Order: sequence, then structure tokens, then C-alpha cells
Amino acid sequence: MPSPHLPIGRRSIHGAYYLLTTTVIHRQPLFTDGDLVDCVVEALRCSDREHRSRTLAWVVMPDQMHWLIQLGNGNISRCVQAFKSRSSRAINLHRGTPGVVWQRAFDDRCIRADESLLEQANALMEIPVRAGLAPRVGNYPYCWTRWPAGCEHPTLVEAAK
Repeated sequence: MPSPHLPIGRRSIHGAYYLLTTTVIHRQPLFTDGDLVDCVVEALRCSDREHRSRTLAWVVMPDQMHWLIQLGNGNISRCVQAFKSRSSRAINLHRGTPGVVWQRAFDDRCIRADESLLEQANALMEIPVRAGLAPRVGNYPYCWTRWPAGCEHPTLVEAAK
């Protein structure tokens, strides 16, 4: 059941591109442990395998995660809920502790047709640099993008391929 606290007007459009952000409960810096980051990454991959999403880029910060996707089956809330549930179970199993991992809500932004997906992905890769966690893009270990550095700017049509 969707949270009554979710933004009014949140829409899920199959095939649309979204930039999602979700935060660890109480902003605990859980993701300084690479094994816990691996739990998050495997949950992202599982979402793709289940056709809930098609991941274009992600960055896992110590207390939050940013995810650029093309929405697949279902709606955006169920996609994020499934990711949070799967990653929470794996994280709790790894830590040997029960409890809530993620804050209940999440932020989403639908990418407009005139925006460059590569620019969105590059902006994600710059977050650790702006946060002082890496000296330059490419030096932070907990991020990934579909496009190699220096590639042409894909449009939404090209990215759908």
C-alpha cells in the first residue's frame, strides 16, 4: 500500500526515465562497508532481471543511494519498495541484525524528453566529488554508469536501445 506521505501527483510511466534517491534511516553511514554496498548493487541488478527497471547509472553514498533508471514493469513505488525490501534483507543478514535500513519515503524525478541521460548520469558520478569523498570523477568505488567516459550524449530514444 502506498504511503500517505508520498507526493501527490507522483506518476509512474512505463518506459519513462527517473532519477531516484533514497536515504538510510537516521542517515547512518552504512555504506562505508563495501560488502553492504554489494548488497545494494545486487538488489539493483535483481530489479533489472525482474524487468522492474533498466539501470542506467547509480551511486551509493555512505548514507544514501541515487539511481537513474528506465521504469519497466509495475510502478515506481513498487519498484523502489522491492529494491528496499531485497537490499534490507541482504544487509540485515550480512550484519546479523534486524531492523529498518531505509527511510520510508524516496525522491523521484521524471527525466524530460529534452534532457540528456548522459548529463544526468555524469551528474550522479560527480556527487562523491562534490561531497569530498573522491578527488575526481572515476575515483569513487561505489558508482557505475552505462556510458563510458567521453561517449556521445544519448537521447532518450537512443538510450532505449
